[in-house]
Amino acid sequence: MPVIRVVLLWHMHQPYYKDLVTGEYRLPWVRLHALKDYYGMVRLAKEFPGVHQTFNLVPSLVAQIQEYAAGTARDPFLDLGSKPAGELTPEERRQALQYLFQANPVHVIGRYPRYRDLWERYHGAGEIAARAERFFQNRDYTDLQVLSQLAWFDEYFLQEQEIAALVRKGHDYTREDQEFVIAEEGKLLQRVLPEYMAAARSGVVELSTSPFYHPILPLLCDTDLGAVSSPGRPLPQARFQHAEDAKEQLRRGLELHETVFGSRPKGVWPSEGSVSEQVLALAHEQGVRWMATDEGVLGRSLEFNFARDNSNKLPEGGAERLYTIWQYEKGQTRMNLFFRDHTLSDLIGFVYSSMPAKEAAEHLINNIKESAKPVIAKGQDAVVSIILDGENAWEYYPQSGREFLRRFYAALQKDPEVEAVTASEAIARQAEFGELKSVVPGSWINANFNIWIGAPEDNHSWDYLSLAHDFFTEHAAHVQAEKRELAYEELLIAEGSDWNWWYGPEHHSVNDRDFDELYRKHLANVYQALGAAPPEHLAHPIFAGVARPVYVPQTAYIHPRIEGDLVRYFAWLGAAMYTADRRSGSMHGKQFVLDAVYAGIDERYLYGRMDFAEAPPKERCEILVNLEVWQEKAKQAARTRCLEVSCVEGAISAWHLRETATSEVVAGSGQSSGAAELVLHKNFEFKLPLEWLAPQFAAANGGSAPAGKLRVRFSMWRDRLPIDALPLEGWIELHLLSEPELAAFAFAQ
Repeated sequence: MPVIRVVLLWHMHQPYYKDLVTGEYRLPWVRLHALKDYYGMVRLAKEFPGVHQTFNLVPSLVAQIQEYAAGTARDPFLDLGSKPAGELTPEERRQALQYLFQANPVHVIGRYPRYRDLWERYHGAGEIAARAERFFQNRDYTDLQVLSQLAWFDEYFLQEQEIAALVRKGHDYTREDQEFVIAEEGKLLQRVLPEYMAAARSGVVELSTSPFYHPILPLLCDTDLGAVSSPGRPLPQARFQHAEDAKEQLRRGLELHETVFGSRPKGVWPSEGSVSEQVLALAHEQGVRWMATDEGVLGRSLEFNFARDNSNKLPEGGAERLYTIWQYEKGQTRMNLFFRDHTLSDLIGFVYSSMPAKEAAEHLINNIKESAKPVIAKGQDAVVSIILDGENAWEYYPQSGREFLRRFYAALQKDPEVEAVTASEAIARQAEFGELKSVVPGSWINANFNIWIGAPEDNHSWDYLSLAHDFFTEHAAHVQAEKRELAYEELLIAEGSDWNWWYGPEHHSVNDRDFDELYRKHLANVYQALGAAPPEHLAHPIFAGVARPVYVPQTAYIHPRIEGDLVRYFAWLGAAMYTADRRSGSMHGKQFVLDAVYAGIDERYLYGRMDFAEAPPKERCEILVNLEVWQEKAKQAARTRCLEVSCVEGAISAWHLRETATSEVVAGSGQSSGAAELVLHKNFEFKLPLEWLAPQFAAANGGSAPAGKLRVRFSMWRDRLPIDALPLEGWIELHLLSEPELAAFAFAQ
C-alpha cells in the first residue's frame, strides 16, 4: 500500500552577533531563542517517538550556544537584565525600556500580567524611552528585568519547581530573584546541545548542517548569478568570485558539526535554500548526500509552474513532480534533492498561529493527504517536504505553539497512511527518484537572490566586502599568522546572508542599525587585523531606509461619511491608524493583503476603515473586526464582540455583530440595524453605534465619560484560514474619553 512520507525539517539559525575584537555579543537572540525554542522543539520530539524529524543547526549558531553555555558570552541585554535596578544609570534605564520589551506583545509579554502592564505603560508613552522613563520606578525596573528573561524560558523550563514559583509570584521581585534568573539561564543553556545529541542517538531525529556563517553560497561563487536568476537585476560594481570561500564555509560547517555531535552530517540545508550547480558540486566533493531548497527552484529547473488554483490544488502533474526525491547528476556530481512544499510550510509559519490549535492541526493533516492524493492514486509513495524556521514562528502562537505541534505530531503518529521520517530515511525508502540534469540557481524566496543582491544597499554591502577581500589578498602575507587568521575569520563572518537580509526594501526590524553597525565593524576588523586603518566609507551607515510609521493613536473625534471610496483624507484625520510595515520581521513569505487600518470614535459611534494593499479581493472572503471593551485598571475585557462581514465578488453579502462568548447575534444585515453602516468598495469602512459596545460611554453623550478603552483588530479570512491581519501583534486602542479629554490625553502623550 502506498504511503505518504512527511519530511519535517526545522531550520535553526541566528546571525553571528559576536565582535571578535571586543568579544561582545551585540544582540541577545541566540541566548533567548536557545532558552526557548532551540531547546523545546527538540525536547518535544521525545514525546512522539513515531514522528521522525530533521533539525538543521547552523554551525555559527552552535558555536555561539557553546560560548553562552560555557559562560564566556555576554551581551548588552544580559548586562541590563543583571544589574541591580538601583544602580542603573539614566542611559541604562532608557536602554532597558528600549530593549527589554523586544518580544511579541501578545504571546510572550501578554502571558505575564505584570510584564504586560509595564509594556502598556511604555506603549502608552509612544514607545519612546525618554518619554516613558518618568513612569518607571526601581521596583518597575526590577520586575521588567526579571520578567523579560522569564518570558523567554521554554514551556518545559517553566514547569520546573523553582521557576514555576517565580512565575506565580508575578511581581515585586527582589534582587535575589533577579540573581536566580540570571544564574538559572546559564544552567539551562548548558542543556540545549546535549538534548540534540540525545535525540540524534535515539534515532528520532537527524541532524543536518549549513555553511558555517550562513552565506549565500551561489553568490560567493559568483555575484553575477544574481542576474541569472533575475535577468536585468542591478549588480554590484565589483564582481565577487570566491568559490574557495564557499568551499571553506561548507568544510568548516561539516567539521564543527562532526566535532560537536560525534558524526559527520549526511545532509545540508544551504543557507536560505540557495543552490546552484557549482554549489552542488562543492557539496558532493565534501561527501554531502542530500540538500534541500524550495519548489520554486524545481519549477524553474523543470520549466513547470507549481502555482495552486483557488482551491489550493496543484496543476495537473504538479503533485507527481513535487512529492518525490530528485537526484541531480552532472559529470562527477550526484546529489539527492528535497523541494519544500511552499504552501504547507507557510501555513505553519504564517497562518495557523491565528487558528485554534485543534482546527489548525486537522487542517494541516488533511492538506498533506489531499495534496499527495494524485501520487497515491497511482500506487506510488509520496514524499512531502515541509521545511521552515524552527524558532521564529512560535512567538506568534499561544504558549510557543506546543498545543498545535502536539496535536499535529499525534495525528502523524497514529495515521496509517502517513509516516514522518528523517531526510535520510526518506532516501533509503525511496524506490524511484526523479532525474534532474540541470538546476537553475535560486533560493527558497521566489527562486532568486533578490533579497541579498540588486537593491542599492545590498550592492553597496557587496562592494565593501569585495574591497575588504581584495585588501586581504594583497596584505595577508605580510602579517603574523594569528592576525591573518583573525582577518580571514572576519571576512567569512561578513559573507553571511543575514546582513543583506536587513538591507534593501524587503525587511525591517528595530535592530536595523545594530545589524548595519555590526556588519561594518566586521569589515573594519579585517583592516585593523592587517595593521591598517579602516577606509572612511565604513564609518558611514549603509542602511538608509526609514521605517514607515506603524501606529498613530486617536487624537480627535472623527465624523467620516461611510463611502468606501478612499478619497476623503481629512474625514479620517485624527483617527488611530496602523499601517502595515511590509519589511518587518525575520521571516519571509508573509502575504500582505492589508495596507492600513483606521479606527476612531465620536460621542455616539465607532468608525473603522481597512485599506487594501491592492484592489479588494474578488473571491469569497470574510472580514473580521474583533472588539473589546475594557474598564480602567481591569484585568480582563468587560465585553468582547466580533463584527463578521461576508464578502462575495468584492461586495458585502451579509454581516453580523456577535457576542464572542455566546455567539449571540447582537445586530446584523438581516435585522433592523439602520444605525449601522458598512461599505466595501475601494476599501472597507463601517460605522457602529457605541451603545452596542460601550453603552455607559454612549449614555454620557460626550460628557464626563467613564474611563476605559475600546480595543480593535482587523483580519481577512479565506476558506476559514486567516490570510492577513492588522495589527499583527496587539490591538488598536481607543480611549473612551470626551472630545476635550481626548485632545488633552493626546497632547500629554
